[in-house]
Order: sequence, then structure tokens, then C-alpha cells
Amino acid sequence: MQAITLFVNGREVGVAAAGDTPLLDVLRNHLGLMGTKFGCGLEQCGCCMVLIDGRAEKSCGKALSTVAGKNILTIEGLGTPDRPHPLQQAFLDEQAGQCGYCLSGILISAKALLDRNLAPSRREIAEALDENVCRCGSHNRILRAVALAAERIREESRARGAAR
Repeated sequence: MQAITLFVNGREVGVAAAGDTPLLDVLRNHLGLMGTKFGCGLEQCGCCMVLIDGRAEKSCGKALSTVAGKNILTIEGLGTPDRPHPLQQAFLDEQAGQCGYCLSGILISAKALLDRNLAPSRREIAEALDENVCRCGSHNRILRAVALAAERIREESRARGAAR
């Protein structure tokens, strides 16, 4: 066991755990952040996706020691029920989820995409979500929701720029 400091959803967190403990285990079982899901445990389904220093990464196979001092964003840090992130609102508006199990990972992957590209093509959206498995058949609605969120974020950005 060792004490490891990370920054999760904007706050500093100290965790006492073995360095090889999977980040997903720490998030769920030490910090009570249940939004990040355990899917396959083999880094193949994307249910466990989080942002680590701005990059979408799978947390089920990521050793705690490798994220010491890094900034981690989970789905809980994306938005709130009162102020959802534009991605979350677009997913609601497009009814882009059915069972919802994969959605936290998909939303995190989509955020990573929109953080670097606010005007992605449908192909770029599909490629960004390629590592996220959804078996509900919501793919078209998911792609539309990401495109809608990008459009809304661009509009908000233009409005802020015009207000200055």
C-alpha cells in the first residue's frame, strides 16, 4: 500500500492502495464514483473510459501508480443535473441511450473529441467512438447527439465572443 495523490473531477484526492490497483477500482470502490462502469475488464469495451490529462483512456487496466498527480475527469465531473454538459443535454434531446451502460464511456470519448475538434465530421465522430461498444443499437442517435453538442458548443462560444 502506498499513498497516491490524484486530481479527480477538479479536486485533490489521496488514495491508499497498491500501485497496481486498477484506476477503475479506485474510482468506484475507494472514491464512490460509480458512473464509470466495469464492462469487460480487458480494455476492449470502453465502459470504463475517463479523461486523464485530457485524453480518453480506459481505466480498467490503468494502474493507479501510472496516474499519480494526473488530472482525471469522470462522468460525474462532466456536468450536473441542474447544469448538464452540452453533450449530456444533446444525448437526452436525441434520446441517444437505451440501457445506458456504455454511455458514460461514450460521453467521455466524445468530450475528448470535442475538446480538440469542435467541428467534427460524422466519420471523425464515429472514429472517436470506435473503442466504445454499445449493443443497444443507438449508434445513429449517438452520432447525431455528438454532432448536436458540437454545434451547441460552437454557438455558445460565438455568443460569448459577441458579448465581449
